[in-house]
Amino acid sequence: MATLRYLVLGCDDLERAVRFWSQLLDYRPRDHHRTDRWCTLDPCSGDGASLALQLSTTPVQAHPRVHLDVGVQDPDEQQSMIDRVCELGGSRVEWDQYPDDPDFVVVADTEGNRFCLIDLSHT
Repeated sequence: MATLRYLVLGCDDLERAVRFWSQLLDYRPRDHHRTDRWCTLDPCSGDGASLALQLSTTPVQAHPRVHLDVGVQDPDEQQSMIDRVCELGGSRVEWDQYPDDPDFVVVADTEGNRFCLIDLSHT
């Protein structure tokens, strides 16, 4: 049986990406899974998926076919995470495909990789 092992993001600057995602998600690098081109991050709590970062020369897509959804508990936490993304060097993304009543906000990491902050309380 096959199992999903890692969510992988490409990056231009591996160390910058490691700092951003480690601080945003409270993850830590897995020391035995780190090279000059790759780093696996694991949740400090032990709960959640691992995230792998890999050096890449592929340009960032404006409308990526695959992306990460990061869940937050409510609108206040969503806004707090948007602020945190920006404090860590990421940005809020102007998105042209929002539905009428979105439960998500599109943001980008320091490498321009877009991901969504999902309000899990949204009904």
